[in-house]
Amino acid sequence: NDTCTIQYSFDQWLFSIVYVLVFILGLPINCIALYAAYKQVRRKNELGIYLFNLTVADLLYILTLPFWIDFTLHDDNWRAGATMCQICSFLTHTNLYASSAFLCCISFDRYLGVVHPLRTTRFRTIRTAITISCVAWLSQSAFNLELLIQPEISNNSKSHKLCYDIYPIEPWKANLNYFRIAFGFLLPFALIFIFYCSIYNSVSNSVSTLHHEKRRAVKLMLSITVGFTICYFPYHAILLVRSIVEKDCNVVQHTFIPYRLSVALICLNCILDPILYCFVSETARRDILLATLRRKENAIRTRELQANNMSETVIL
Repeated sequence: NDTCTIQYSFDQWLFSIVYVLVFILGLPINCIALYAAYKQVRRKNELGIYLFNLTVADLLYILTLPFWIDFTLHDDNWRAGATMCQICSFLTHTNLYASSAFLCCISFDRYLGVVHPLRTTRFRTIRTAITISCVAWLSQSAFNLELLIQPEISNNSKSHKLCYDIYPIEPWKANLNYFRIAFGFLLPFALIFIFYCSIYNSVSNSVSTLHHEKRRAVKLMLSITVGFTICYFPYHAILLVRSIVEKDCNVVQHTFIPYRLSVALICLNCILDPILYCFVSETARRDILLATLRRKENAIRTRELQANNMSETVIL
């Protein structure tokens, strides 16, 4: 049973907006990004494999949102059953850290392509990218397997069923959080930062790269690093505090609102990923534009055929 009394009104107001917003915007944006990544894969571009998997991770999280929306709109009362709570918790955390892993893979691939383009050609293949992606999915699934084993449902003071977040934090979750913070956030963040710093130095010192291209590359790298930091850092910083010092209700009540705000920020990552990683690519934008134009042309042809058939029917 829940031993802490927490005012959930702010939480319900915040997430009824955030979850609906992320679902409405994130679903179509990520579906378009998935198409753009698929086109990259068709061209035998190994980067497309990582982009495809990143988008799949975001989409799997988005598909759990209807359950979280229902939970929020019903006064934080989980109505989908204990098993579904475990599945949604597992998918949420697996895909959160799978996204982090694929962001790291993308930065590493770009690093190899820019800093060591000739020496690493044989490593930058579709087969290698698929192997790395499988390892990423399997490792993240294994790390979060405990969520499918441990009970995730608890009751609050209103006898409502809460899913996943239990206050104060449980000891086994605190131990799991230390591992997540170290390998799911700090390690990828350090690697992304190192790779993009190396890319920046390489691009800045390149004589063949035009000035406006350098500026564009710097802006993109800065946007990606800042975006990752804004989405991931607050959540993991507060998660660390919760895991270490959350022993009584006093701490719970002081960290509750900052923690939930950080959860809202990390949710927005599903919208930010396709914008920063897919839609900034000229090739991806061209593929999406061509697909849209083809669809319009097909629609026009269909209407013309229908009109011709109708006129022929009338004449006959």
